[in-house]
Amino acid sequence: MDKSMLADLNLPEEDQKRMSTIVEQLQIRDSLRMYNSLAERCFTDCVDNFWRKALTKEEDTCVRSCAEKFLKHWMRVSMRFAELNQEAANQGPATSD
Repeated sequence: MDKSMLADLNLPEEDQKRMSTIVEQLQIRDSLRMYNSLAERCFTDCVDNFWRKALTKEEDTCVRSCAEKFLKHWMRVSMRFAELNQEAANQGPATSD
């Protein structure tokens, strides 16, 4: 949600600022969740043992590939949600006759 959407709600400026802060906090939380999910999934899928401090070449390749796939998927899903939100915004509020 951007500032223009908050302005469209016709809320007092103080409430708009409060809503903006809440939205920013939710976006940060979601970013951290995505990062943690990425790290956990790729670690679980790629790291087999703890015999060394560093990743083996195979583990490193696996982690990079896993992260790349995860981020490409995340970006595609985000773009699709943005498309759907734009379509909904362009249609405007539903009215009944």
